[in-house]
Amino acid sequence: MKNESVIHQWLQKKQGITLAVYAGLIAFCTYSCMYAFRKPITAGTFSEYNDFFGLQYKTAIVIIQLMGYVLSKFIGIKFIAEMDGARRAYTLIGLVLFAQLTWLGFALVPQPYNLFFLFLNGLPLGMIWGIVFSYLEGRRFTEFMGLALSASFIFASAFVKDTAKWLMNLGVSEFWMPFATGLIFLLPLVIFTLLLNQTPDPTIADEQLKTKRKPMNAIERKAFYMKFFLGLTLLILVYVLLSVYRDFRDNFMAEIFNDLQLDKSTFTNVELWVSVAVLFLLVFIVFIKNNKLALQVNLLAVLCGFLVMGIATIGNLQGWLSNYWWMFATGFGAYIAYIPFNSILFDRLIAAFKTAGNTGYLIYLADSFGYLASLFVMFYRNFGQAELSWAVFFAYTSLSFAVAGFFLTLASMVYFYKK
Repeated sequence: MKNESVIHQWLQKKQGITLAVYAGLIAFCTYSCMYAFRKPITAGTFSEYNDFFGLQYKTAIVIIQLMGYVLSKFIGIKFIAEMDGARRAYTLIGLVLFAQLTWLGFALVPQPYNLFFLFLNGLPLGMIWGIVFSYLEGRRFTEFMGLALSASFIFASAFVKDTAKWLMNLGVSEFWMPFATGLIFLLPLVIFTLLLNQTPDPTIADEQLKTKRKPMNAIERKAFYMKFFLGLTLLILVYVLLSVYRDFRDNFMAEIFNDLQLDKSTFTNVELWVSVAVLFLLVFIVFIKNNKLALQVNLLAVLCGFLVMGIATIGNLQGWLSNYWWMFATGFGAYIAYIPFNSILFDRLIAAFKTAGNTGYLIYLADSFGYLASLFVMFYRNFGQAELSWAVFFAYTSLSFAVAGFFLTLASMVYFYKK
């Protein structure tokens, strides 16, 4: 069906910037819609409900959903690395429909038993990024398309929260709000997925520039990792820090904003300008044709991100940076470091060393340990530092992660430069 499509035939004739704009925009819209099936729950506070085995009910919601998401990421190391392109669109739609059904179970089953549906909700959604990015990798303009896709998880998370808040203001309960949010975005997601599926395969010119991408079996995955053992280990540690930081900030932004006495209606406002600023700076990497140089520039962007996080936090603690601009700066620093991992850094790494494989394997390898670490931090926050406010805990985390991330990134830059 794909090969007979008028859109597909038109795109085959428009290889280049036209295809990049089309695929990047549709990928952005597809993944933005996905957030409606994962993140609306974080817009609620659930403050009126009893603790669950020592966890605040909201914290229990985030942790249990994250457990399913972490398991999904580990499954994705094999699933995404070995996936071919035949039924990607139908797989994506099926996974999202399953996630939507879990929100119905969450609304109908009384608490705390409905928490089990949060685990089920996370299970399918961890696969979506890899499926969407598989349409974009290994092309001349992968960076451009990847940045467009990555912008979705800066903007869409806040937009979905604002949509969920709007529904609750209309009288929708916190338990029905996720299902209602999903209904709004379900049809757009199906449409955008089918449009994304019209994207033609990479051309011979793409493969010559970026190396041919192919599924990887277990033996090939192990050989690839051992070839770059130290460098990949350092990068995974860096990504663990960024993933924990970004996930904590995203999941508990409502609580942090409350502590800082910021209006929660500014969720989208803050994240929109963060996404614009990050994309404006990172888009210049697209024009670097030398893959080895581009890899180092990506790592430099990560290094600068950690610097911004640390300096902004010190500025806020010293009183010369307002709470609003602190949240903006930490978002900017986190995402200018985080986005390269999810769209361009690993793609350039494969191209720089001309190693056959696919970006999905590396992304999911890093993602798995990143989200697993997020779970441990959630438990530590609840049981080890419960007396701290959300804002104070966030400030301590910002400083410590900025220092550790800076030196780990610096070490990885040295490794790959010598390699």
